[in-house]
Amino acid sequence: MSDDGLRLLALGTGDAFSARWYSTCVALESGGQWLLIDCPHPIRKMMAEASQTAGVALDVDGLVGVVVTHLHADHASGLEGLGYFAFFVLGRRLPLLCHPAVAARLWEGHLAAGMEQLLPAVGEPVREMHLQDYFQPQSLDEAAPVELGPFAIECRRTIHHIPTTALRVRAGGRTLGHSADTAYDPALIAWLSQADLVLHETNYGVHTPFADLAALPAATRARMRLIHYPDQLDLEEAARAIVPLRQGELIQV
Repeated sequence: MSDDGLRLLALGTGDAFSARWYSTCVALESGGQWLLIDCPHPIRKMMAEASQTAGVALDVDGLVGVVVTHLHADHASGLEGLGYFAFFVLGRRLPLLCHPAVAARLWEGHLAAGMEQLLPAVGEPVREMHLQDYFQPQSLDEAAPVELGPFAIECRRTIHHIPTTALRVRAGGRTLGHSADTAYDPALIAWLSQADLVLHETNYGVHTPFADLAALPAATRARMRLIHYPDQLDLEEAARAIVPLRQGELIQV
């Protein structure tokens, strides 16, 4: 791994119901290569707006791949558009990384309805398509890091409705921890806290209450940024305990 550093661009910071923010999604950059973490719709618009705000250039052609934490729509609804854009416009298949438990439903349970048939031209027979026609699927491994470009990606299961994985991503001599969606889990926070910077969700239901995060030791909170927060969260008030990540923000990890 090189020591070129690691940067994070926040494409979205909200939850599934937000009327203020795009759904939570970030892109990581090291050595001029970008890795997308989760892929809500409209992903290219999200990349374009965050790029303009941050003063960087990011589009699908700059991605080394995409990691999907789980298949809820606010984390994976943009995969069809991403795959089609890469296939039709760029003529390439993007690497797509996820845990085997997530991959088990990725095609039949999520993408096939919109992508399994392709009409090459009017009057020609419909072509049967598969996940491998649009993406280069790769499995994350709970036992060992998986490398993609300059990035080494570790995963850990979280407490959520459907199979979901938290991540630690190492590149450029730095490590980012990403909670994905999860109930409050001290063991997961300890695992994430080995990173230089931790993105941790907060929300209602089977998610992590803000009060639990705010009660963590000050040293832990100092290296943490809030993501996936509800519109009702007072960001200025929350920042007294944990700084919320802001949409369009570009930071060094």
